[in-house]
Amino acid sequence: MIEPFKLDVPQADLDDLMDRLARTRWPDELPDAGTDFGIPLARVQALVERWKSFDWRAVEAKLNAHPQFTTTIDGQNVHFLHIRSDRDDALPLLITHGWPSSVLDFLDVIEPLRRDFHLVIPSIPGFGPSGPTRERGWSMQRVGRAWAELMDRLGYDRYGTQGGDFGSGISQAVAVAAPDKVVGVHVNYLPTPPPADTEGLSATDLERVEAIKRFLAQRPGYQVMHMTKPQVVAYGITDSPVGLLGWVADKFDEWLDPRSNVSDDRLLEVVTLYWLTGTTGSALRIAKETPPGVPRCPAPLGVAVFPEDIILAVRGVIERQQDVRRWTEFDRGGHFPAIEVPNLLAEDIRAFFADLR
Repeated sequence: MIEPFKLDVPQADLDDLMDRLARTRWPDELPDAGTDFGIPLARVQALVERWKSFDWRAVEAKLNAHPQFTTTIDGQNVHFLHIRSDRDDALPLLITHGWPSSVLDFLDVIEPLRRDFHLVIPSIPGFGPSGPTRERGWSMQRVGRAWAELMDRLGYDRYGTQGGDFGSGISQAVAVAAPDKVVGVHVNYLPTPPPADTEGLSATDLERVEAIKRFLAQRPGYQVMHMTKPQVVAYGITDSPVGLLGWVADKFDEWLDPRSNVSDDRLLEVVTLYWLTGTTGSALRIAKETPPGVPRCPAPLGVAVFPEDIILAVRGVIERQQDVRRWTEFDRGGHFPAIEVPNLLAEDIRAFFADLR
């Protein structure tokens, strides 16, 4: 059963959030620490001041301006936006977010994409309005199978997928689950395991391989915690909104292209959504639940590479393994292109699928 949904957070939850912010117990900070120890105290304090006057109801209105629904798949509540195009021959397109993101990331690409696509934009189980997961096993692969079931319920037997961060792996997992239905997969983040054989790789590819090796040799602390002990992190970020804000804002600030004109309100949107839906901790579990590696994607692949992303895909390696039909190197943008450079992302998605209709 698919049911209509509108987000309407109780006022008492908003009042509780404001009360917690007013009673924040701040940590000390070393003089001239800068970012050497993590996100600076002054930065988080400024964000909290902004948060105290943040208009959450305006965010709800933006989201509720689009058709939303919920359904139960594999025992889990699934929230999704479903926006039909005016084109009779529009291709259905399933778009998936990652962490620390949500369906709110895609509000700026809906209009440019709905001219050519019927859009299905779900919240990953454990994230936002889908609510916390209630059992083990919600890996990217399981989400991919759930998304294939969702598209079946909506009556779509031929469609494309798109995503970044976890959404990249999930988008490929959908193609594995439904290879006869997914016409193509477009990703804007594609981790590339360093190859044993680097023969024939370009200078750019070799530089990226070395950067990935350095990244893997000294994984960021947040990633290690998510992959090993997410529950330990969950206590602090579920009880303290400032704890959650600091945890997410540190990554948001690092992963944005400094040239991107993204307001702090976009950060506060997703942090507030996690907080109010009680998914601050459950959104971390997918990192531990997902086994290493992603099965080879059987569908044609489109790759958009944004220069300030966490790590950059290695074309020479990917093309050995995948059916790459489009590869675009952008000169700006980071890990969140849907909010940083939405028009560039939308145009690349449109161009990739144009030949696959």
